[in-house]
Amino acid sequence: MVFRVLVAGGTGQVGSALVRALLATPSCREVILVNRRTSSLVSDTRLREVVMDTGGANFASEIAKLAGTCSVPGESLYAASCIGIGKGSQQWTEEEIRKLEVGVVGAFARGCLAAGIETFGLLSAAGSSPKSRIRYARMMAEKEDAVRSLGFKRLAIFRPGIIAGNAHTPVYLALLGRLVPGSFGTIEQDDIGRAFAEEFLHGQDGTTILANAAMRRRARAR
Repeated sequence: MVFRVLVAGGTGQVGSALVRALLATPSCREVILVNRRTSSLVSDTRLREVVMDTGGANFASEIAKLAGTCSVPGESLYAASCIGIGKGSQQWTEEEIRKLEVGVVGAFARGCLAAGIETFGLLSAAGSSPKSRIRYARMMAEKEDAVRSLGFKRLAIFRPGIIAGNAHTPVYLALLGRLVPGSFGTIEQDDIGRAFAEEFLHGQDGTTILANAAMRRRARAR
């Protein structure tokens, strides 16, 4: 099965890990990155960058147009959002976080669905819950609900704990996280990227929630 992937947030930390995993997958014909500004990309003929105003009022419709041009008969087209604010979350207001995590991600997802994309991968975070006392966890739940409500045929939601290998994660925190079992502990950034790619290849219909352990299993299956 050959496929192409439309990626938002592909120049970020986890997004870059996803791009590496996709480019290491022979059946991936092309990775199309949607960015706000031009970036320094690795040299690979299968990697293409499209610069858009991600905060624009017509972002969803522009994504739908782009996705329409990426469809090739006989090949699957998937989409993934790795958009996130990283370590700056404490300095952002709730309105700013919602605008990015819910507004931009939601518009990207709507555009993908409008273009006929049925499979979507979404980066979220461990502890995501509308009842959490942690603002960021509540926002992740809101983002998940916004995408889930659209009705993708196959939706994979990735909820990593502490991400090792991430420039936004202090080394000491990643080390301490290795002592924490379960979904709030440490997971390697590249394992998240490989898990995304594996879900595109072998995921099931419906909504799948992947915490640390499930992501490691997916990554090792590659």
